Amino acid sequence: MNKASLKTLGILGGGQLGQMSAIAAKKLGLKTVIFTPEENSPASLVADETIIGAYEDEDTLSRFAQKVDVISYEFENIPVKTVEYLKTLKPVYPDTALLDVSQDRIKEKSFLNEIGIPTAKWSPAQTVSDVENTLKEWNTAQCIIKTARFGYDGKGQAFITDDDDITQRWNSLNSDHIIIEQVINFKCEISVIIARDLQGNTACFDPGLNEHKNHILHKTTVPAPIPDTLKEQAINMAETLAHKVNLVGVLGLELFVTEDHELLANEIAPRTHNSGHWTIDACECSQFEQHVRAVCGLPLGNPARHANATMINLIGEDITHTNQYKDNPNAHIHNYGKTEIKPGRKMGHVTLLEDQP
Repeated sequence: MNKASLKTLGILGGGQLGQMSAIAAKKLGLKTVIFTPEENSPASLVADETIIGAYEDEDTLSRFAQKVDVISYEFENIPVKTVEYLKTLKPVYPDTALLDVSQDRIKEKSFLNEIGIPTAKWSPAQTVSDVENTLKEWNTAQCIIKTARFGYDGKGQAFITDDDDITQRWNSLNSDHIIIEQVINFKCEISVIIARDLQGNTACFDPGLNEHKNHILHKTTVPAPIPDTLKEQAINMAETLAHKVNLVGVLGLELFVTEDHELLANEIAPRTHNSGHWTIDACECSQFEQHVRAVCGLPLGNPARHANATMINLIGEDITHTNQYKDNPNAHIHNYGKTEIKPGRKMGHVTLLEDQP
């Protein structure tokens, strides 16, 4: 396929990440077609075309593939089978290897450890007895149990402490595909977002400091207030991961910074990441433009940051209280256009630019 013929990008998923990718594609003169099961999705507000269909509907997927030159996805719970089918029709980036690893916490932790990226202690579990035995082995009464698949924003996990009923906590997850994770006394959480193109070139954004409310990302501050040595180590980890999975596109790597100044990987996001939204307003080239460039065979842009930034998620009713930012010339408000406000739903974000770095 000739690079010059790349004119239409197909995106699986209709959420805000797809929306911001479609906006970035327009900037580059590319058209976008969205495939989503949802009516009136945020991405459909800006895409050139939206196709509504189930991810298992191969006839509709085929019609979608015929309209585009290359395909990507905007969230990690796209069925691997869907991507494997589309790969027989058009190039799909990132590849299913990354998607498969990121969809299962057990596979994810195993892979990270295999490539030399440390994590908290973990163990798979299928029964309550597995949890009890692991706690004895670790000589502790505390751990976190999580569903290995389909958990996000605090969903699908439970803390076990001295006074907890392990069976009750186990039953609350309604699964027998569980991972047990060590409780980490961490100082903070950071994330690194990296782009890699078809030729293996990489471009990394500055690590950001993440703060959560009710298990949902609330705020990201850049630059993260950590030593330069840790920033370099975090970037090196992201580069190692990108090369090992043969990334084409963008991924996010979440990391804990421990009290002992060690970095432990928490999670991989095989896509653009919520903690990177600040790049739209504070960087020469945003994470969304980088992703579009990478998957469409274009050269990567300059990820340099031209301002310090704080990104605040607008969750639920927060979207109705943006007047506080409207008179601030350094505030950039992004409303995703979702029609229904729900508790815990990401409705938009605001980025506050600060002094030049």
